[in-house]
Amino acid sequence: MAANTVLTDRTLWIPRMTYVGARMMAAVFRSVGIHAEVTPPSDERTLELGGLHLSGEECYPEKVTLGDFLRIIQAEDFDPARHAFFMPTAEGPCRFGQYAPYLRQLLDQMGHTQVPVISASSKNSYDGLAEHSPWMIRHLWVGLVAGDLLRKLLLKTRPYEARAGDSDQAYAWGIEQVAAVLERPGRSTSALMGGLVESLTRCRDRFRAIGARYTKDRPLIGVVGEIFCRLNTFSNYDAVRKIEQRGGEAWLADVTEWVWYTNWSQKSLLKREGRTLSLAMLGAVVKNAVQKRDEARLLAPLRDDFRGYEEPHDMYHDVLAPGWPYLPADGALGEMALSVGKSIYLHRKGADGIIDISPFSCMNGIVSEGVYHAVSRDHDEIPIRNFYFDASSSNMERDLDIFMELADNYRQRKRRRREFPPGFEG
Repeated sequence: MAANTVLTDRTLWIPRMTYVGARMMAAVFRSVGIHAEVTPPSDERTLELGGLHLSGEECYPEKVTLGDFLRIIQAEDFDPARHAFFMPTAEGPCRFGQYAPYLRQLLDQMGHTQVPVISASSKNSYDGLAEHSPWMIRHLWVGLVAGDLLRKLLLKTRPYEARAGDSDQAYAWGIEQVAAVLERPGRSTSALMGGLVESLTRCRDRFRAIGARYTKDRPLIGVVGEIFCRLNTFSNYDAVRKIEQRGGEAWLADVTEWVWYTNWSQKSLLKREGRTLSLAMLGAVVKNAVQKRDEARLLAPLRDDFRGYEEPHDMYHDVLAPGWPYLPADGALGEMALSVGKSIYLHRKGADGIIDISPFSCMNGIVSEGVYHAVSRDHDEIPIRNFYFDASSSNMERDLDIFMELADNYRQRKRRRREFPPGFEG
């Protein structure tokens, strides 16, 4: 299918909230004739440029994403007629909803009025992306699922590898394998799904072949929080790797949980508007069911590997409802409800501690922190700790050693035990 005319002959730049997710999204855009690329890795110039055009009141992810876009704009060979920027938006109290409008305003002020900002909203569960292709939402979805599965394989394997770097190499190889399937043009959804299953099976086998000694004595640390900061390794100073270096294993909240949340939010909004029996509700229900089926098919080759690492089956019953006594999801919108509910879910899966990663001054992190004491009290006193990040500092380096000691002590005394996949010893 030909590219949308707005993007013809342009490069669409996708921010690397998580590299693997952005890489998969770019591949899907390329499959419909849109030349998409992931923004280059962030660096100090990112923060310098982002800071020049912000007041200082904005959250850290805004500085990073804007700075990465500005590095592209300030390049000597930048041609406004050849570039576009992808920046979704969201409803609710998070400042993320202002990223796209501010980017548009800044481009106009810089004289780049013809540079498109491609956006879509969580209000309709990002259905607006379908304007580029009738099946694009579904292909983007399976790409995100595949990316999350690859990251999950990485984080399950890397703490136990015998030779440092083997897991990272397998991960990089897997990303290229899966992206190559996604970016192939003209494939039916059925053919695409078959290709992804085959590719993920090869990735599974590559990870299984890594020399590793899986032991049961590592603290399992659940990582929740603001979606960009917890997933973007530049923003959080590679927090997951720091957990691993201190003897832990990380269970990182994935990208697709946000999609399940926006699906629930869309249906919840339709109910509040009195549209329970409507075509819009029918469409939302059908989409959710199709996405569940696609996820199950991609997960099938990996079920044994992820025994004990199963993600929530139902967003409301497994995540939002358990968190409701602390933060009701019909009023506490966005990541705060997800973080609290997912923390309880991870406790039930046998986690030994929970880390909430958020930008400095992030309302989601601050509100969540306000109820974590009660969550910990009601759930076997599991250690829960907020870590905040900005452009100049973090409290993680200072406090992570203490937290990991608390988590290991909890591991030895806790009443709720983990389930382990085959191959774990001890």
